[in-house]
Parts: sequence; C-alpha cells; structure tokens
Amino acid sequence: MSRKQMVRPGGRSARVQASVHSAVRELLAEVGRDALTVPMVAQRAEVTPSTIYRRWGDLTELLSDVAVERLRPEGEPEDHGDLRADLTAWAEQFLDEMGSGSGRAYIRDALLGDPDGGNAGRCSAYAAEQIDTILSRASGRGENTPALEETMDGIVAPIMYRILFRPAGLETAYARRLVADLLDAYEESAR
Repeated sequence: MSRKQMVRPGGRSARVQASVHSAVRELLAEVGRDALTVPMVAQRAEVTPSTIYRRWGDLTELLSDVAVERLRPEGEPEDHGDLRADLTAWAEQFLDEMGSGSGRAYIRDALLGDPDGGNAGRCSAYAAEQIDTILSRASGRGENTPALEETMDGIVAPIMYRILFRPAGLETAYARRLVADLLDAYEESAR
C-alpha cells in the first residue's frame, strides 16, 4: 500500500495536503521544476521536511500527487444537446488540456512518481467518469450509445498515446475525427 493510500482524509491531514500542494504549485511557477526541493516546499507550506518525506516519500512522488490533482476535471462536461456534440466538445477540450505543455508535464509527473500504477488508474477514472456522464445523458435523451470502454478505447486511448509518444500535429481535427469514427462505426454496427 502506498503512502498516499494510508493517509486519512479530512482534518489536519487534508490541511497539510492542501498547503503542500499549494506550495508546490506556487514554487513551480516561481522557480521551476529543476530548482524545486522538498525543504523549499516544506518551508513554504509551513511543515517540516519529514512530514513531506513521511507522507509522499520523495519529491517525485509529491509532484506526482500534485499532478494527479491538477488533472482532475473541475466539473461535469457541458451538455450540448446530443451525444455527437457532447463527445466532440469533450474530446477537443481533453486534447487541448492534456496536449498543452503544462498538461504533458502533469501527465509525466503523474506517471513518474507512480510505481504501482495507482495514479494512472485515478487519471483514467477521471476521464471515464466524464465519458460516463456524457453517455448517461445521451441515453437519458433516448439516444443509443456505445459502451464506456468502447468509447475510452476509441477516443481517450488514442489521444493519450499521441500526446505521450507522437505529439506532432495534434489538432482539434484529430479529436473530432476520433469521435466521428467511433460513432459512425457504432451506428453502422447497430443497424
């Protein structure tokens, strides 16, 4: 079990996490990643370095934890009235946010400090929750929808692969094409 999983939420623990996360974000903006140190974060967060080491282990794991929180969506995806419009808008925004310089840095940090794969699972769950919301809304409107995993495989997986390994030429047209290909294939198989 990782250190992050052993910490109880709420109370002092939540305040320490919020303070440390805030200190990391501020210091990253001020001094950059290469100059960042645990003692620097501890001083800014007004905790001891041992608190950070005990809870996160090292700077890599701390940066990973902060990145995962930054990758969490701030709200539900917008409702544009139909499945194709909803998925297209979401995919474009997802590509834009994850493919940006800061998005790629957060993805790298999230994965670097994640030896057991828990952070990758949390990030995947964030995307799955967003997609599930879109699919549920569409289903509630009486639209036929592909399965969640089919949608993740058709939209999220290729976007993440391209962001991580082949980022050149990533544009919103790519996200639109993925959605169109997924829904066209789904509609064809449903006939």
